[in-house]
Amino acid sequence: MNAKDKIENRMTSTQTMLCIGLDPDISLMPQKFGKSRKPLFTFCRLVIDTTYESAAAFKINTAFFEKYGTDGIGELKQTCDYLRKKFPTIPLLLDAKRADIRSTNLGYVSFVYDYLNADGVTLHPYLGSEALKPFLDRKDKAAIILCRTSNQGSGEFQDLRVKSKGKTFPLYEIVAQTVVSKWNRNGNCLLVVGATYPSELKKVRSIVGDMTLLVPGIGAQGGEIKKVVRAGLNSKKSGLLINIGRAILYKGSAEEIGLAARQCRAEINLYV
Repeated sequence: MNAKDKIENRMTSTQTMLCIGLDPDISLMPQKFGKSRKPLFTFCRLVIDTTYESAAAFKINTAFFEKYGTDGIGELKQTCDYLRKKFPTIPLLLDAKRADIRSTNLGYVSFVYDYLNADGVTLHPYLGSEALKPFLDRKDKAAIILCRTSNQGSGEFQDLRVKSKGKTFPLYEIVAQTVVSKWNRNGNCLLVVGATYPSELKKVRSIVGDMTLLVPGIGAQGGEIKKVVRAGLNSKKSGLLINIGRAILYKGSAEEIGLAARQCRAEINLYV
């Protein structure tokens, strides 16, 4: 089973589009985790164990591990291995925003897909398909292309008007059009579209059809579940991985974390 099918099967079988963001910030964790020998892994393991029933996928932001050097990378590996071993049917996505020339990307591909055994990774489109070919060629894995990101300053480049076939479009629309018409030959592409831009999300949906979209930006960044679901559902009443991190992770006890995940899942399903 390739990553695309794995994601779609998980969403269908569990009736959830909630993607839980594993962004382990030691400063926000209960103090007991800061005293642990492996605080990042220990915390992520707790979150996984208490939320897996509500999760369509887990998305790990590698920056929270990379900041600690070799120790952090070790805990990233442990977290990935734990999720793969205990919950093999749940997709594991990496938020690493990789992109470079083709030869360098071969190294990234080996690290992300083979060493960490992730199902997918976020990628910058700026270098073009030739550079991203090592990712796109992995038919078994998901290439998650940044399209309209959730940050406030995203429009600086993404809203620039670009001429194509005698008409002008915002750059993010060109990215969506290019991915769906040219880059998705293996059917393994997803797009990132921020929850903070529901009208743009609706436009991207009209361009890409039923392609699954990874949607960050709920909660702290200002995105709203209701607006995302109503703007972004595909023809199958699915097709969204709605990422929520801090609103679930830092609720307190294990019971409270699990409850927060169930509440987020229920809110998403309310508008389907």
